[in-house]
Amino acid sequence: MKVRTKRDIIFVGISVLIYLVGEVLILTGAIPPYLERSIVTVCINIILAASLNLINGITGQFSIGHAGFMAVGAYVSAILTVKFGISFVVAIIAGAAASALLGVLIGLPTLRLSGDYLAIATLGLGEIIRIVILNISYVGGASGLVGIPKDTTFTWAFALMVFSLLFIRNFVESSHGRACIAIRENEIAAEAMGINTTKYKVLAFALGAGFAGVAGALFVHYNYMAHPGSFTFLRSFDILTMVVFGGLGSMTGAVTGAVVLTLLTFFLADIPELRMVIYSVLLIILMLYRPQGLFGNKELSLKMLTRLIGGGRRDAAEGK
Repeated sequence: MKVRTKRDIIFVGISVLIYLVGEVLILTGAIPPYLERSIVTVCINIILAASLNLINGITGQFSIGHAGFMAVGAYVSAILTVKFGISFVVAIIAGAAASALLGVLIGLPTLRLSGDYLAIATLGLGEIIRIVILNISYVGGASGLVGIPKDTTFTWAFALMVFSLLFIRNFVESSHGRACIAIRENEIAAEAMGINTTKYKVLAFALGAGFAGVAGALFVHYNYMAHPGSFTFLRSFDILTMVVFGGLGSMTGAVTGAVVLTLLTFFLADIPELRMVIYSVLLIILMLYRPQGLFGNKELSLKMLTRLIGGGRRDAAEGK
């Protein structure tokens, strides 16, 4: 517990330092608005990747309907701020709660499935959510809900990203998280040891959906509008790609995948005709030579960095 607390304090301290540097650069104009937009998008994508990693990487389920939960959080929060004038904080909490509740309702019947069957079920449910929203005139239907206040700032996005990572990481290291990992490794053995597999799968599903709702609320309150086209199955595949790219089961990998792929999309924006080709080729190369992702299921730590740096110095000394 002391080691975990110390690690969390170090993580928060480093996060505060990064935030202060970023905020100063934004306020002084050193970071232009278009780059600030990319940084906020990175923070939102990190929340999405970390929350999906809890479901797919930690608990071993195969969900590809994450955009649906993001849409629920986005629209619930937008309705509260636009239609009822509710504060942004309450709207975020409500959006997260609505997504988590939907995660429980969907998880109870679908998480009895596994593998490809679960993937197809979650994909279908994500599309059902989008189509339902598309046909509700109260939220703008196909035109989307406009007039959403731009309450999301770099501060909000960064703070909620840090909170999400801390919460998910500590959950994974708790007894509940170890139960989820046991289910991932061998569900039959976990159930034989007395673990309520359905309970923990639904719990992980609900938590992942809840944080996807948080990301959805941040997303629409940064882009002024909520549109069904922003939450298609392609969005779910983008989030899944970030998790697989970094390594299933690794929080460090989820963060790295979100950062790398988001910034890659940003830097390739000037060549739209080649952007997806380059993007796809890089992913193919990674899957050929590193199919487990950049980090596999390992986490980056100070001990690992020390070992890597020490190994590099030894190689230099030996003339390698």
